[in-house]
Amino acid sequence: MAIDDKTRTELEAAVFRRLVQHLRSRTDVQNIDLMNLAGFCRNCLSNWLKEEADAKGAAMSKDDSREAVYGMPYETWKASFQEKASPEQLAAMKKAESGH
Repeated sequence: MAIDDKTRTELEAAVFRRLVQHLRSRTDVQNIDLMNLAGFCRNCLSNWLKEEADAKGAAMSKDDSREAVYGMPYETWKASFQEKASPEQLAAMKKAESGH
């Protein structure tokens, strides 16, 4: 099935919005767990969003991009939902980083 570029972009944008909404609803999933399992987290998504905005010359601060992904200021999200990383989580991250 062939899809024109405009439709493909619209579909990709819709999927991104669904992914962001899913991550917003799963505040129980910690960023370190996402990093350990998938190699990316909410911060990565917000950084990619900012990088793309910069490439297009669109005004977007790091705080703006994080709020777009988290649905609230990043510091508010951290204070409300971020837990201290366990020794097991930290060990898994160190092991994953050594594989790069």
